[in-house]
Amino acid sequence: MRLLLVEDDDHVAAALSAVLARHGFSVLHARSGEEALQALVPDPDAFGVVLLDLGLPDQDGYEVCGKIRKRTSTPVIMVTARADVRSRIHGLNLGADDYVVKPYDTGELLARIHAVSRRNMSAESAPAAESALRLGGVHIELPTRQVTVDGSVVQLTRKEFDLLALLAQRPGVVFRREQIISEVWRTSWEGTGRTLEVHVASLRSKLRRPALIETVRGVGYRLVAPAA
Repeated sequence: MRLLLVEDDDHVAAALSAVLARHGFSVLHARSGEEALQALVPDPDAFGVVLLDLGLPDQDGYEVCGKIRKRTSTPVIMVTARADVRSRIHGLNLGADDYVVKPYDTGELLARIHAVSRRNMSAESAPAAESALRLGGVHIELPTRQVTVDGSVVQLTRKEFDLLALLAQRPGVVFRREQIISEVWRTSWEGTGRTLEVHVASLRSKLRRPALIETVRGVGYRLVAPAA
């Protein structure tokens, strides 16, 4: 996922960018409100999430949020030291999707990024849920939950299908282990990691395509779209 980080403090931005990169994000750093708005000019929907610090040198962060929302529906998470309820409500009324108060825990910030991106992803993919997904010889019928490989039906468990459907709806996107566990098992990561590994191994075997689901070491998994 590409993420637009709007932060005027280079030291904070560098540290946060390094953390985000380790978790599979591609980060573009904008140091001002104007830089952030210019980053959206070529393609307003180029980013999965905008992480917007409100303490910017050239424009009020709330004003920048309002301008971003007029250009794109990309989720915006505001980051600020203002902890009062009125400030949070004002930001949400301007179109922010979430609000994180400094100092924040990095794990919480990552969870919030994934939460808003999941909601946005679900909204965007809702019409596609009525259609089928094709990945080379693998054919996934979402409404009927049926999977065929080279024309033959493959019997998957409920969780195997949910895992495959999650990865297949965003080919090439790296899903963190914690995110997959949350989406498919509706629980936390603790104690469920081995279960995920077993399901991935089973899918690779049943689909007879070991390379279809790629392990991204230290992060999670992604589905590799077959060459056309």
